[in-house]
Amino acid sequence: MASSDTVEQTLAPMRGVASAPVAALIDAAAITIFALIGRASHEEALSLIGVVQTLWPFLVGCAAGWSVTYVYSHVRSSDFFGHDFRPDRVVPVGLVIWFCTVTVGMIVRYILHQGVEVAFVVVAATFLALFLLGWRLAFAALARRAQRSS
Repeated sequence: MASSDTVEQTLAPMRGVASAPVAALIDAAAITIFALIGRASHEEALSLIGVVQTLWPFLVGCAAGWSVTYVYSHVRSSDFFGHDFRPDRVVPVGLVIWFCTVTVGMIVRYILHQGVEVAFVVVAATFLALFLLGWRLAFAALARRAQRSS
C-alpha cells in the first residue's frame, strides 16, 4: 500500500467517508447503546445474557438491512446507488438499514414474546433513527465541508 493510500485512509473520517467495516462497527455500537440504555432505564440487569437477549434481534435486523443494500447496490447499482456501495450514505443505505433494524428486530421480539408495545416501537424507531442516521448525517456534513475546502 502506498503512503498516499495510508494518508487517505487516515483522513477518511475527516472527509466524511466511512469504509464498510467502520460503518458496520458504528451501527453495531449504536444498537448496543440503544440496548444498554433501554435496559438501564427499565432497571433491568446489565448482565451479559440480558444485554445479548435485548440486543440480538436488532443486530439481526441491521444485518438484514446491510445485506439488502449491499446486494441491491451490486445488482442494480446504476439505478439507485450509483456504481459503488457506500454504507455511510443516509439515502438510501441508512434508511434501509434503519427500517430493517426496527422492523426485523420487532418481528423477532414478537415471535419470541419479548414485547412490542406501541410505545416501545415508537421509542426504538426514534432512537435508532437518531443514531443510525445521525452519524451518517454527520459524515455527510464532513464530506461537504471537505469538498468546499478543497
